[in-house]
Amino acid sequence: MKYDVLQVLGMLVLAVFGQGLVRLLLDHGHRGLLGWLPGGFAPALVAHAALSAAGLLLTGWAYRHARVLGRR
Repeated sequence: MKYDVLQVLGMLVLAVFGQGLVRLLLDHGHRGLLGWLPGGFAPALVAHAALSAAGLLLTGWAYRHARVLGRR
């Protein structure tokens, strides 16, 4: 059950920040959830990309561990 929750959390993080990354690439002025970050476009882009990657890695990690336990 723990790994299922982590999978869902990872997918949500990936969806939110992946969508924010695409939106930021299309409209440089709209920084979305990370609008409070100082520095402008580049730090917001790096943060969106890092959080998207973290969501992807969390989802994959939780999936692999759930599979080891015998669930698919």
